[in-house]
Amino acid sequence: MPRGAGVAELADALDSKSGSRKGVGVRAPPPVPNSTHHPHIERSGIADLAMAQEIMRRVPTQWIPQASWTEAQLSFKVLPPLDSMKATDFLFCGFFLIALNPWLSMAQTPSANLPDPDGQPADMQQPVQVFILLGQSNMLGFGKVKGDKDGTLEYATSKKKLYPYLVDADGQWTQRMDVRNVRVMGSGLGGSRLLLNEWMTIKGGNIGPEIGIGHHLGEAMDAPIMVLKSCIGNRALGWDLLPPGSEGFEFTDEKGVTWVHPGYKGTPERWQKGTDPEKINWYAGMQYDGDVSRAKEVLKDLPKHYPEAKRYEIAGFFWWQGDRDSRSAALSSRYEKNLVHLIKQLRADFDAPNAAFVCASLGQTEEGSEDNGGTILKAMMAVDGKSGKYPEFKNNVAAVYTHPLSKGGSSGGHYGGHAETYMNVGEAMGKAMVQLLALTASTP
Repeated sequence: MPRGAGVAELADALDSKSGSRKGVGVRAPPPVPNSTHHPHIERSGIADLAMAQEIMRRVPTQWIPQASWTEAQLSFKVLPPLDSMKATDFLFCGFFLIALNPWLSMAQTPSANLPDPDGQPADMQQPVQVFILLGQSNMLGFGKVKGDKDGTLEYATSKKKLYPYLVDADGQWTQRMDVRNVRVMGSGLGGSRLLLNEWMTIKGGNIGPEIGIGHHLGEAMDAPIMVLKSCIGNRALGWDLLPPGSEGFEFTDEKGVTWVHPGYKGTPERWQKGTDPEKINWYAGMQYDGDVSRAKEVLKDLPKHYPEAKRYEIAGFFWWQGDRDSRSAALSSRYEKNLVHLIKQLRADFDAPNAAFVCASLGQTEEGSEDNGGTILKAMMAVDGKSGKYPEFKNNVAAVYTHPLSKGGSSGGHYGGHAETYMNVGEAMGKAMVQLLALTASTP
């Protein structure tokens, strides 16, 4: 759709929504029409009322998940309830129209829009597109699979008919033959355990966000995909996962005591200013070094982890973390600075300067929260390329606000093991990544 496109072109784009999403790489979205420079109109890309009315005519409101609309209301503070929407309201609805543009099924639309996997292998003439998943225990995954009660994946798919692409006509778990699911784990610099090395499917007692991520990536791309998870639980970005080059800092607590927190490779985690630090058998960034090293070990033996693969590219990083840092006012206060450095350092360490990055917030934290979790949420929203705070992150970094996607509980309690939380967050992260890749592909 050319810039300045009108109602007719938008209608054509909406009518063609059911076309194939697969192609070489990721199909780029059409450029948005010119706006009238109102800040919300610019985010929506809608230039006039006629176009908004055309969207209203062609897009049934049942396509819009209520959770997504709730998120939009929280984010924009200008949206009316979904059931009272008028055409003029769409002029201010950036979130929803971002979801409509460029391919409705890949944004905040129901997962039912994903077809069942076709069982076909990827185009092995292309390099494997590697997506590295990092974080702590919730990235590991504690979503319960088995059981005939609400909260398990079996119940969600069989009784609630959610995530239909996970189940075939015979009631068996589907399997993607174009997405490889690899998981390694180790503590610090310790040895690596290969916990998963298989095609993307449901296996074992728990799931993480990799399921939703992998299915959305696989549907959007023709290239072979590897979802490579390297992480372990109870690790802080401001300590265990601190990336190389990070500087130390001082922090005065609520009692007036000033503590020194080390930079990369410093030890211990903190010490009172004016005292001598006592070294321990751990250093700042030890888990970062270990997780990166274990991921690289997998890639050194690529055919073992993706049969017949000969080459790869690091296409993106996924980050779901923050619980450990949220328990410290000092560490949460540095979260934004550390997250910015993490993004840059991961790209440098994997020689992938253009790799996209998607992070997800803690599910229990609502926008406007003033606690440590709220500080971390603000940090994540700040690094999102749409915020404009870090121009270098435009179109290559995205943050997913997960509170409307969470089914209760908290990150510290692994969201009660509710499988839908892990699926919803994974789907949202996968969609966000696909959108970033498409934006990158459309950039001259």
